Amino acid sequence: MAACNSSLLVACELQDSNTSSLSVVGFTTMPIHLRIFLAAVMMGMVAISFLGNAIVCLIVYQKPAMRSAINLLLATLAFSDIMLSLLCMPFTAVSIITVDWQFGVYFCKISAMLYWFFVLEGVSILLIISVDRFLIIVQRQDKLNPYRAKIMITVSWLLSFCISFPSVVGRTVVDVPTRAPQCVLGYTESPADRAYAVLLVVAVFFIPFSVMLYSYLCILNTVRRNAVRIHNHADSLCLSQVSKQGLMGLQRPQKMNVDMSFKTRAFTTILILFIGFSICWLPYTVVSLLSVFSHRFYYSPSFYVVSTCVLWLSYLKSVFNPIIYCWRIKKFREACMEFIPKTFKILPKVPGRSRRRIRPSTIYVCSEHQSAV
Repeated sequence: MAACNSSLLVACELQDSNTSSLSVVGFTTMPIHLRIFLAAVMMGMVAISFLGNAIVCLIVYQKPAMRSAINLLLATLAFSDIMLSLLCMPFTAVSIITVDWQFGVYFCKISAMLYWFFVLEGVSILLIISVDRFLIIVQRQDKLNPYRAKIMITVSWLLSFCISFPSVVGRTVVDVPTRAPQCVLGYTESPADRAYAVLLVVAVFFIPFSVMLYSYLCILNTVRRNAVRIHNHADSLCLSQVSKQGLMGLQRPQKMNVDMSFKTRAFTTILILFIGFSICWLPYTVVSLLSVFSHRFYYSPSFYVVSTCVLWLSYLKSVFNPIIYCWRIKKFREACMEFIPKTFKILPKVPGRSRRRIRPSTIYVCSEHQSAV
C-alpha cells in the first residue's frame, strides 16, 4: 500500500471477513463486533437526525407564524444536518464495517467536500445566531428580520461552497492509505495542502468558536449588570417609601419581576447549541491538525481507532440539535406534537405558562407601576 502525502485522504483497510479484528501495515482496527455496533448506532443516528430535523423544517415551512428570522436560521441548520446525515453518514457506516472504501477515489473527494460543505453551513448559521443574540442583548439592536435572514443564509451557503469546493477540483491525488473510515485530512508535506487544511479547520472551528465565545461572555456580563441595576432599583424604591411614609407606613415592596424570559431563554438555547458544537468538534479539530502536521501521529497504529471515535462524535451534533429545539422551544414542542399521530402520544399534554410577548431588545421592570428601564 502506497503512502499518501495529500491533504484529503480516504482511510480504508482491506479486511478478511473471517477475522474479528486485524492488523495490517502496522496499524490495528477495532474488533468486528465493535465496528458493527458503531455502524448500527450511526444508522440510528441517521434516522433520528433525518426525522427530527425534517420535522423542524416542516414546522417552519407549513406554519407562517413560525417563519421568524431566528426560526428560518434554525430551519437552515436543520436542513444542513439532514444533508450531512443522508449524504455522508451512511457511507461512513459501511466503511466502518468493511474497513474498506467501496465507493471509488473520485467519490472520496466528493464525500469529503460534502462533509465540509454541510458542516461549514451549520457552523455559519450558529455564528449568525450568536451575533444576533449579541446585538439584541448587549447592543440593544434588533436588526435581524426574515428578509435579512434569507440574505445571510444565501451568503452562508455560497461561502461554505467556495471554501469546501477546492477539495474536489484540486490537483491532490487521493490514495487509499488505510487510515480512517472516511475521507479525512491526512498527513502532507505540501505547503499548499497544509494551508488549505488550516483554512478548513480555522473556518469550521476556531473563528466561529472565538466569535461565539466572545459574544456569550459579553451577554453574560450584560445580564449580570442588569441584575445589579434591577437590585439597586428595588432598594431605591424601598428608601423612597421610607422617606414618604415613615417606618409605620412602610409596606413590603412587591417582588421585582424582570420580563427578560423571551431573550434569556433564547440565549440559553443557543448557548446549549454552542456547548454541543464545542464538545463535538474540538476533538475532531485537534485530530485533523495533528493528522496534517504530524507524520508520527498519522501513521501510528491507533490512528484508525482515534479517527473513528472523533468522526462519530462530530456526527453526533446533527442528532442533538432537533432534540434541543423540542426541549427548549415551546412552539417547536407543540408543533412536533401535532405531527405525531395520537396513537403515539404517550404522555399527556401539560399546559404551559402564558407569557407576555415583548420585543427581545426591551427590558421591563414590574413594581407598583409598570415602568421600562
